Amino acid sequence: MRYDDDAQLDASEVTDQRGSSRGSGGLGGFGGGGGGGGLIGLVLGLLLRGRGGKASLGVVVVAVIGFLAVQFLGGGTGTTTGVAGGFGEPGGPAQVGTSDLASECRTGADANAKLDCAIVADINSIQGYWAGGGYARAASAVRGAQPTYQRVDTVFFTGGVRTACGSADSSAGPFYCPGDNLVYIDLSFYDQLQQQFGAQGGPLVNAYVLAHEYGHHVQAQLGTEAKVRSRQGAASDAARLELQADCYAGVWMNHASQPVNGRPGLIQDITPADLDSAVDAAQRIGDDYIQGELGGGTVDPDTFTHGSSDQRKRWLTTGFRTGDPTRCDTFTTGAL
Repeated sequence: MRYDDDAQLDASEVTDQRGSSRGSGGLGGFGGGGGGGGLIGLVLGLLLRGRGGKASLGVVVVAVIGFLAVQFLGGGTGTTTGVAGGFGEPGGPAQVGTSDLASECRTGADANAKLDCAIVADINSIQGYWAGGGYARAASAVRGAQPTYQRVDTVFFTGGVRTACGSADSSAGPFYCPGDNLVYIDLSFYDQLQQQFGAQGGPLVNAYVLAHEYGHHVQAQLGTEAKVRSRQGAASDAARLELQADCYAGVWMNHASQPVNGRPGLIQDITPADLDSAVDAAQRIGDDYIQGELGGGTVDPDTFTHGSSDQRKRWLTTGFRTGDPTRCDTFTTGAL
């Protein structure tokens, strides 16, 4: 996958908070109270409640890996009560960090040369699709949906960040916070996706990560996210929400290289190999793969939050094949 060298990038859709003093200090300070515990505390709590107060070390390890997967590549919507778990005390709005993306990321040629600029280009393309008619198409099938897509920033951070949904560190992976309508990502996540999960990686994989999170923003605007009730299980609302976000990501992929207003698309040359890499990433963060292949444990569909590897592949490719967001109705189908 390549970007049109002559395309103009809009870095204003990214708030670069790397190096800012507003980052959080890590998960260690999170704890009890109404806001929810930190990563280990939440996992142990779930285990102890589900097993009469007893849990083996092996089960804990599997659960921790599973919970990381809940966070990675679509940690739900980032709310303290949702599938992303409790992030801790709320913080104020993001602030601009030290780097100057506006001067570094001007054209598609910059996107072809630098990861930061490639992500800017991805965000421009994703939001361009939804604002350019994709959202209106999705909203046409949802009664009472907000009629117009609202563009929102992605926040780059390093180490930790405070949001309207609470505090998070890099282990949270990319997430969308409906409290401040922002997408958050530490770009080191892309290395983790390859090193820890064994994904192939590549430009379309990187874009898929963001497209999935912007899918959650679309769901928030449509009112879909607010209707989520069941948070665990193979057919739970949480799993259906994540699979729909995968489908929305695939829909964007279908349109990413199409001309816009008579001009070439910002993204060019999405090849079958690019699509294969994105599908590979989707499969590697399926609940069954995390629990079984990575965790070495028993696959328990009752604890699924994001869907199986086959389901994530199916809905991502459904979106890509049809290019139609109305075909992403994961909530009424009986065949996830």
